[in-house]
Amino acid sequence: MKAIILASGSPRRSEILTRMGVAFEKQAANVDEHCDLGAWEAVAELSRRKALAVAAHFPGRVVLAADTLVALENRPLGKPEDEEDACRMLERLSGREHQVYTGVCVVDAQGRVMQAVDASNVCFRAITEDEIRAYVATGEPMDKAGAYAIQGGAGKWVTQVRGSRSNVIGLPWDTTQRLLQAAGVPVDAGNEQDGMVAWR
Repeated sequence: MKAIILASGSPRRSEILTRMGVAFEKQAANVDEHCDLGAWEAVAELSRRKALAVAAHFPGRVVLAADTLVALENRPLGKPEDEEDACRMLERLSGREHQVYTGVCVVDAQGRVMQAVDASNVCFRAITEDEIRAYVATGEPMDKAGAYAIQGGAGKWVTQVRGSRSNVIGLPWDTTQRLLQAAGVPVDAGNEQDGMVAWR
């Protein structure tokens, strides 16, 4: 079977697919990511846009796309506009529980579209202003939804994850496996705990 097309440039999504034993090529999607919807609906819509945009260039191939948003009190937090915006986001998340939503969309070789949305709850301990500014200064938050990476420097602030940890990273393990298998893509047997052990 031909390698699937991953409609993303994300190195973390690439790592998760590699751990699943899925052969893939990368082709980032160039789509309008403006979406005036709630977080759940937005990730479903944006992942669909990305998958269909890339699938149009690769007929007969399986395409996988994903979109992740952080939400606090049902309000989506996208990628920060600048360092001050990143600081403001992290200040809002400090000491609170928030949600992370990832929409996953697969277009199979026949052009059929399959979608799902995964959600996780993440709790942060209280974070000091000095900690926030030191983290933002690393540059890591600037291309991340909610201005943090759980597998990176912000991991030390997380006190609890309820739901899929790989979802918080950007590609929910079980959901992705299920959709790829439905599209006829062979996926190595395994579970999220096996695949994510390196990030615990």
